[in-house]
Amino acid sequence: MPVRSDGLHFLFSDLDLEHASHHARAILKTGSAETDWHALRDSLLSRFPGLPEAETLRDAVSMTLPSVAADDPAVLTLTREDMMTRVIIDQDDTTDASTIHIVKSLEAELDTLRLAARDAPYPIWLADETGRNQWQNTAYATLAQAAQPGGAPLFDLAQLHAETKGTVRVPVQNLKTDVTEWYNVTATRAGSQVIYHAVDINAVIQAEIAQRNFVQTLAKTFAQLSIGLAIFDRNGQLALFNPALVDLTSLPAEFLSGRPDLLSFFDRLRDNRVMPEPKNYSSWRQEITDMIAAASHGSYQETWTLDTGHTYRVSGRPHPDGAVAFLIEDITAEISLTRNFRAELELGQSLMDTFEDALAVFSSAGVLTFCNAAYRGMWKMDPDNSFADVTIVDCIKEWQAHTRPDPAWADMRDFVMRLGERAVWETDVHHLERGSYVVQLSPIASGATVVRFSETSVPAQVPARA
Repeated sequence: MPVRSDGLHFLFSDLDLEHASHHARAILKTGSAETDWHALRDSLLSRFPGLPEAETLRDAVSMTLPSVAADDPAVLTLTREDMMTRVIIDQDDTTDASTIHIVKSLEAELDTLRLAARDAPYPIWLADETGRNQWQNTAYATLAQAAQPGGAPLFDLAQLHAETKGTVRVPVQNLKTDVTEWYNVTATRAGSQVIYHAVDINAVIQAEIAQRNFVQTLAKTFAQLSIGLAIFDRNGQLALFNPALVDLTSLPAEFLSGRPDLLSFFDRLRDNRVMPEPKNYSSWRQEITDMIAAASHGSYQETWTLDTGHTYRVSGRPHPDGAVAFLIEDITAEISLTRNFRAELELGQSLMDTFEDALAVFSSAGVLTFCNAAYRGMWKMDPDNSFADVTIVDCIKEWQAHTRPDPAWADMRDFVMRLGERAVWETDVHHLERGSYVVQLSPIASGATVVRFSETSVPAQVPARA
């Protein structure tokens, strides 16, 4: 291909620039372009809209494109041979005019960039290799006047030069407002100079402080609880725990402070024998996974009976943003008290079942709370199998069905339901199958009443009214 000595010349091998004239290189915008051809097309597309894209460049053979600007006489000629593409911008002897037009365009673009940087709402400045400022925008000057009126460096960037990421948080003391302001300062090297951008992050800092204070408040509150608390974040790592958890699980505080994940936490509990030993260790992880899934839906609650004799109630609760909280409560004393109470009830029941007299105890509300075996046999009743409460009214109906008519039954109902002081009262009734009985009603604690049926051979008499 013949090469002209005047104009702007570009020679490409496929999409890569192989050669360009001195003036031609000045118009390439190579900053963020994907390839050299993309850079050239971005630079010239506004003047020559017909320039082919990178995907269609291989199909181009030759083309001539005049400039669309009325005051720009330039003509672009593109010729292609094999994988080589030559671009020439020229029109007779108007190369100087074309170059001037390009320079003017670049100067206009430069002015626009300067204006954007100067009026940016955050500080921007340019420094040389020694750190001395070469240029600064209006936001930097305003902040410097409020924070460092004496001309001292506005930002301490010693940490920034030691960082590999190129961004650090830097505090600035505003002397006018007496408030410490925070900025994220980013450094971008451009040859021997460095461009700095400082972005205001005061809102982020305030949010972090508020979050930290809130967590500290929660920690102080949880520290007073006797229930062990472990909160795991959405990534499954321990985010918060209280001292009771250390006491109940015997897990080292150093281990918990290391933010273990859920599986490591429960593995350590098993190692410390703080949870029931699995019957099949191979299914252990699956059981833990099922436990975590149940806790995430708020349906996990188990009672762990340990080899040490302790009993723990463990429950899992979901928290916002995918977090999960586990609560561990020592209920050993409660279980022991319940067992002792149940044993005492069973002992009392066994003792009362040895009595030949039929006994029934009614609460102050008239509900049957206790009866012995003699009572069940006499009246063919088993209150334990009833779904609803058995009351004095229900019992009197059964008594009347097995005895001769007697107005004393209504008096018995009134006696059981009566509040206040009461004296022991007796009356006689006649059982249709068992004969005569003496019925004794005795008030006991909490307004309850004991009704006692004693078999007698004495003929029935007129009841003595209280």
